[in-house]
Amino acid sequence: MVIRHGETDMHLVQRDLINVRVKMKAVFVTGGKQYAVSEGDVVYIEKLNCEADDVVTFDEVLLVGEGADAKFGTPVVEGAKVEGKVIKNGKGKKLNIITYKPKKGYARRLGHRQPYTKVEITKISL
Repeated sequence: MVIRHGETDMHLVQRDLINVRVKMKAVFVTGGKQYAVSEGDVVYIEKLNCEADDVVTFDEVLLVGEGADAKFGTPVVEGAKVEGKVIKNGKGKKLNIITYKPKKGYARRLGHRQPYTKVEITKISL
């Protein structure tokens, strides 16, 4: 670190913050839902037909970039891709569903566990 004449510690911090690279952000669609991600994020999405350690590519990207540099698609950004690595497939917590009809002696109990795929976002490209 080079200290210039007349600089204080606050100047050094501000100068270092300017050089920090901002992660690229994107919004993509899969499973009928939209996900806002940046590189390195881990997201739980609707179950995909793939195994752990597979690489998946999402081509339906609605937004790439951040701030004034953002590119919006109409409806998708041409040539934009979000790549990710599948960490695991699993099931969510159990939901208990209880239905009953009053005064009739009828009650029914159901359960549901939603399947998901855990994906780590590795690359966002235009």
